[in-house]
Amino acid sequence: MLVLALDSSATASVALARVHGSEAGASFEILARYESEDTRSHAEVMGPYAQAALQDAGVRGEDLDAILTGTGPGPFTGLRAGIVTARALGFAWSVPVYGMMSLTALAERAVSGAAAEDTAGEENVERAFASAESAELVEGAELLVLSDARRREVYSARYRVNVAGYSLVDGPNVCPASEILPGGAPSYAYGYGAGLYAEALEEHGWTIVDSAREVHPHAEYLVAAAARLGVENLSEDTSAQYLRDSDAKVPAAMLARQQKQAAQSAAQAAQTAAQKES
Repeated sequence: MLVLALDSSATASVALARVHGSEAGASFEILARYESEDTRSHAEVMGPYAQAALQDAGVRGEDLDAILTGTGPGPFTGLRAGIVTARALGFAWSVPVYGMMSLTALAERAVSGAAAEDTAGEENVERAFASAESAELVEGAELLVLSDARRREVYSARYRVNVAGYSLVDGPNVCPASEILPGGAPSYAYGYGAGLYAEALEEHGWTIVDSAREVHPHAEYLVAAAARLGVENLSEDTSAQYLRDSDAKVPAAMLARQQKQAAQSAAQAAQTAAQKES
């Protein structure tokens, strides 16, 4: 079956794949993929990327069996672009549209290491835990995946590694990295958000996966997660998971945190100055 996946929770990405069956654990191959790292051009590129992916593979929109969209969490404008594009294409081509939390793509990439080899013969992305410490990523390990939420915050979700791959324990959430509770041992932090706030996470006992410091959710790994779960088991809920108000409206809780942090910084500065004078 042919599956077109889109995600715009961070970067804008599109992937077209052939999934060999709708049941859980199906194999798949990537036929085409596109990505833009410009986080402000989602609305302009999602439609053209989808069309380009289909053209590359010689596939018509009507030939698709499913469209999959990442539902976030992510910022208002960017996240909405991918979801609206997926819905519009599904309506135009009479193709069912499914939703999946975008952070699942990070968990899938971390656990499986890479999506299937594409038809162009490109090498798979290296396994996320290919280093010596990766040997500890065994059943029971805790995996924290994070993406940048701006405002000095992260979007996060916790997963538990198991025989089937992984299962969601908590999330999605949005908060400063310093407020994320410690994980059990062993525990790994994965994704772009982990790279941004590595120091704060390490203070709470999380091991940062260095090879994933620049990794964002990607449509290719939504496909991989869908193949693992089974397309027939996907949710038809494509509601966006914004988790907070638009950037145009700063939440009261955010303002309170900023004021508290400013007060703490001021007090620390005053204490330092007093110590120098004495």
